[in-house]
Amino acid sequence: MTNDGEPTREPNPAIPMKTLVESLLFAATEPVSTSQIERATGASRAEVTRAIEELELEYAERGVRIQRSDQHIQLVSAPECAEVVERFLGLQPDTRLSAAALETLAIVAYRQPVTRAAVEAIRGVNCDRALATLVSRGLIEEVGRLETVGRPAVFGTTFEFLRYFGLTSLAELPPLPDDGGTDRVTQPTTIHGS
Repeated sequence: MTNDGEPTREPNPAIPMKTLVESLLFAATEPVSTSQIERATGASRAEVTRAIEELELEYAERGVRIQRSDQHIQLVSAPECAEVVERFLGLQPDTRLSAAALETLAIVAYRQPVTRAAVEAIRGVNCDRALATLVSRGLIEEVGRLETVGRPAVFGTTFEFLRYFGLTSLAELPPLPDDGGTDRVTQPTTIHGS
């Protein structure tokens, strides 16, 4: 470490940072955090981020991609190749989600963090089963609790959600049609993480 707390690069400096990051992502069996890569390489966050961005550009038209969320990064096969990869590996295609589960998932994705009651207010029906299905599939998770009476759980999407839909971030979700914002939350929400 330098005097200002920034990591110094200890591995062979002749190896480009992009090559080190690519090797770590290839070897990892689970999504990894930027801080894990920083520790393994001795590089700063800026160096790691730059290497990841370079890899993303290189992989844009290839059979592998960098998939990342705010906290995790993973090397994955290109979404458009999923059918061929599944057949090659002998995998069964994922069981499709019901219309109710997809609708519930869309609400969580666009309105997160969101409570069960808020989802039900939008859908107009009980959502317990759809939420339970989405949690069990790892597509959503409890991300905290509201600091209000009853401390209701709030839900958000997971890294698995991004993987399932072939997204690299929530910013890639298609925009919602402008509805005048009548059903949007207008007051800030205080959440206590779980």
